[in-house]
Amino acid sequence: MSAAVTRAKAAKRKHGSNSPDVPGMQNRYSVARQVAVFYFKVAAEIYKKRYNLFLFLEYLTIMSTAIPPVSDEQKIDGNTPTMRLFALLEVIAQKDQFFSLQSLVDELNLPKPTLHRMLQQLEGAGMIQRDGDGRQYSTGLRLRRMAENLLLNNTVHGSRHTILRQLVEEVGESCNITTCSGSEVLYLDRVETAAPLRFYLHPGSRVPVHCSASGKLFLAQMTPLQRRRLLAHSTLPKYTNNTLTTVDEVEKEIERVRRDGYAIDDEEFLPGLLCVAVLVPAAHGKSNMAVAIQAPIVRMTTDKSLQCLPALQRAAAALAAIEISNNHQP
Repeated sequence: MSAAVTRAKAAKRKHGSNSPDVPGMQNRYSVARQVAVFYFKVAAEIYKKRYNLFLFLEYLTIMSTAIPPVSDEQKIDGNTPTMRLFALLEVIAQKDQFFSLQSLVDELNLPKPTLHRMLQQLEGAGMIQRDGDGRQYSTGLRLRRMAENLLLNNTVHGSRHTILRQLVEEVGESCNITTCSGSEVLYLDRVETAAPLRFYLHPGSRVPVHCSASGKLFLAQMTPLQRRRLLAHSTLPKYTNNTLTTVDEVEKEIERVRRDGYAIDDEEFLPGLLCVAVLVPAAHGKSNMAVAIQAPIVRMTTDKSLQCLPALQRAAAALAAIEISNNHQP
């Protein structure tokens, strides 16, 4: 028994209390399993041969500190295979770049065959898809559509719609709430002006990120590498004479958006339509929601759109308060 304690102390000195592996054990789960088996055997020996109980307790202490803790963010918990797949999706949904099987193994400390099988199941269901060189993954179309439907049918829709309607009454033009979906801007909600001349865009409509005010705001939150990865591998269609059609032109516009804190679409998507937008502040991290005003250029000039910014920012703050309240509900 004393020899076992000596070996445990030596392992701890060699690898430290935060070592991810103890020699001969592949991951933290095999460590825990083998230690549990050993505890059972030692307990049996204590019962049979009446070894020193304090010696046994010392061994427990040493071995427990040698097993590194798993952070809450890294846990893949679940009582069923389905719930464990759901937990893995939560990890994947937080990623803003491609990921590989090995990167997940390193991050989660799960056996590689287990993660490989889980990724195969998610890929088969359309929740993730292969990208890059075929060894990397990203979120799949089905998962993105699910996220969009959740936003479109969120229980706070009524509160958002009320704020949007109040904004329309204040500025006298059509207003919308949008979110980013890949290389497109998705309309979550919209209230039309009562004016006879207007552009009809219903909730669920999609417009390109590179030529919409909201899209520029979402692009401005990305790193230059993320923007180029999103835009460089696809053409930037020219919808009007004002459309930005090169990545360099977009980058120059993004610099202005980051500096000013708002974005303008000056007839870049639809001829005769001007739009100004601001982000809805997020409690933590990046925002994926914007609020915008749209109007025909016969009623709205660039200078006049800037006069609407205070009302737009008040609406954005009110929408942010709703999101915070909704996220903190018990």
